[in-house]
Amino acid sequence: MSLRLSTVILPYRRWHEGGRSAWQRAEQLGFHTAYTYDHLSWRSFRDGPWFGAVPTLTAAAAVTDRMRLGTLVTSPNFRHPVTLAKELISLDDISGGRITLGIGAGGTGFDATALGQEAWTPKERADRFAEFVPLLDRLLTEDAVSYNGDYYAAHEARNIPGCVQRPRLPFAVAATGPRGLNLAARHGQAWVTTGDPKLHEDGTPEQSVQAIRRQTERLADACAGIGRDASGMDKVLLTGFTPDRNRPLESLDAFVDFAGRHRDLGFTEIVIHWPIPDSDFAAEVKVFEQIAMEAPAQLS
Repeated sequence: MSLRLSTVILPYRRWHEGGRSAWQRAEQLGFHTAYTYDHLSWRSFRDGPWFGAVPTLTAAAAVTDRMRLGTLVTSPNFRHPVTLAKELISLDDISGGRITLGIGAGGTGFDATALGQEAWTPKERADRFAEFVPLLDRLLTEDAVSYNGDYYAAHEARNIPGCVQRPRLPFAVAATGPRGLNLAARHGQAWVTTGDPKLHEDGTPEQSVQAIRRQTERLADACAGIGRDASGMDKVLLTGFTPDRNRPLESLDAFVDFAGRHRDLGFTEIVIHWPIPDSDFAAEVKVFEQIAMEAPAQLS
């Protein structure tokens, strides 16, 4: 598979003050997919503007024509499968079948307690995710669904006419643990990783590559366990969270070297953050655009 280059545009700008133009420029630059985060607020952006993922993607679908769009990632922290399915079917229709759902188990950030609940334990997050993903799969592929689980329920939930993409829009499942990797193997058209979080602060790029290699091997084992060939599954790396941090965006050569090392691990898609001044995602816009326009040809 050839290596695709995508971007993630954080929803921190008003639509008419730079929000719309970023999505339009992403399409002009040739990105395969433009994603956004699906959070209620996030880290250092908590006390500033932050807009909802679904309305943002709806607006982006209206001002773009070819580029795929998606979340990276949605989680059960504040989503319910029944209502999320209805929004996803609507988004897929509005976009003409260009939506990818990046989905993960969620974490302990602001989303975890915004609805007034205690933050779930890692086990409860995994338990909920294991119920959330298969139910969402059914809701997006069946006209009517009834279900009564430990955490989620649906009673004759109708989802007609279903997705434009058949049998449903693709899932890109973010996972590193055994249960999440099994979900990715069973339900994902793609698998997503940000690397090993334990290496982010004190690890080296070489250690990160080895850790990610082990993750790909565990994914292959999970796929083999259900008779699936992992080589045919898209593998997505969301950058900015490995020990390299944002250094791959310092020059075209630096990015090609970084992306090439991960392409050799079997990755089919590299996602880079749209530059945000005075943040962890700060980058020179000219270099970022050069990477977008020239790197894919060097990595093909």
